[in-house]
Amino acid sequence: MLRTFARPTHCSLYLLTCLLLITLSAFGKDAPQQVIAWPQSGTPVLRFSFSKFKELGSLGNERNYVTDTTVENLSSKPIPNGVFSIYLFDKNKIRIGDGSISVTNVGPGQSVKFQTMIQATGTPVSISLFESSQPPRTISMTVNSVPQGALLKVDGKEVGTTPKLIDVGIGKHLLSFSKEGFNAGTFPLEIGPHDVSGGSTSYELGTSAFDTVELRDGSLLNGDLVSISGMDIEMRVAGSLQHIDRNKVKRIMLVVRDAAVTDSSSSAGSTP
Repeated sequence: MLRTFARPTHCSLYLLTCLLLITLSAFGKDAPQQVIAWPQSGTPVLRFSFSKFKELGSLGNERNYVTDTTVENLSSKPIPNGVFSIYLFDKNKIRIGDGSISVTNVGPGQSVKFQTMIQATGTPVSISLFESSQPPRTISMTVNSVPQGALLKVDGKEVGTTPKLIDVGIGKHLLSFSKEGFNAGTFPLEIGPHDVSGGSTSYELGTSAFDTVELRDGSLLNGDLVSISGMDIEMRVAGSLQHIDRNKVKRIMLVVRDAAVTDSSSSAGSTP
């Protein structure tokens, strides 16, 4: 028996290639960026799927994003209503924004799709989700600086001056310090799920432009230290000399100063 096989034509190969590309494109488009099951412990009841974030525009430091959201009811009972809050994190897992999601009358096995609008101060990469009636756990801690009185920002938001009692949630945060006469600095802070309130952290600011004298009552003097004797410290502050009782001084911090350059031509004598 003679069998013959048809050789694919250029047209059929082109059609097969186009079909393959369309199929791969569809899979890539439908693939969610992140899937979250709720609750995280026990039997999941809802499954949230988020697409890639699309930037809509910006105003100052605030950027507006939208993500296609799918909510699936995995249980055998209807979900009459639910309100959930979401946090956005950048690639360094620093919280940069938040939003909310409401679901209503989702039947067993049913899926609902909608778009979620979110504001952030950076480029979001991941999401965390929790029920609004059960906000995430936070801890209280004291943030201080050396010297004290520095302006403190937590994740880019001003919270006051050091020392400062703050409330922070689980995850990574960024503390920023600034004080006139000192170099500004940042300090990464990470709160673990088992950390408790009552802790503290301190950050030493960068080099001052002036010498600093810290008194025992907590006050600071910034200026140029002139001299130190057994009972007295002389310091030039804002152009005026001040004498300070040595027993009132807690510590002295000196800045590094460049040595004065002597002009050799002016000091050299003339040759007779």
